[in-house]
Amino acid sequence: MEAESEQGNGAAGAYKIFNRVVDWITSDRMELINITDRINDIVKKSGVRDGIVHMQSLHTTTAVFINEWQDALLEDVRTFLTRIVVREELWRHNDPSVSDCERKNADSHLRGMMMGQSLYLQVRNSVVLLGTWQSIVLAEFDGPRSRSMSVQVSGI
Repeated sequence: MEAESEQGNGAAGAYKIFNRVVDWITSDRMELINITDRINDIVKKSGVRDGIVHMQSLHTTTAVFINEWQDALLEDVRTFLTRIVVREELWRHNDPSVSDCERKNADSHLRGMMMGQSLYLQVRNSVVLLGTWQSIVLAEFDGPRSRSMSVQVSGI
């Protein structure tokens, strides 16, 4: 299948789809990990110059999002998520009389749902298009655990 670049050069290239599953080992119950460089490495390996990268966490107790990677802001993100979804709340998912989940991690599921498990970003000139201060962040809400993310790069 052929696709024409919208970059104005008029050159046509082969449309590619490149897939990878990447893994992380987390060390804290709530952890924020800057995955920008790792995603850009995958984009470069894909051979796609212009297109889309789609990231999808394979877990409901994690999230992927964009934000500034700055220590004070990251602490604010952790504080916000802790306050908006309180772990000690009487969640039904944590109640053994109505749930078979032994992890008592309802707060982790709710944080993941609120933040979202997937992200689409543009690829331009073989790198993810991000603003000056933007980073791609993987959020762990139920660690420490082994985590996987599917990354698909498509384009020309």
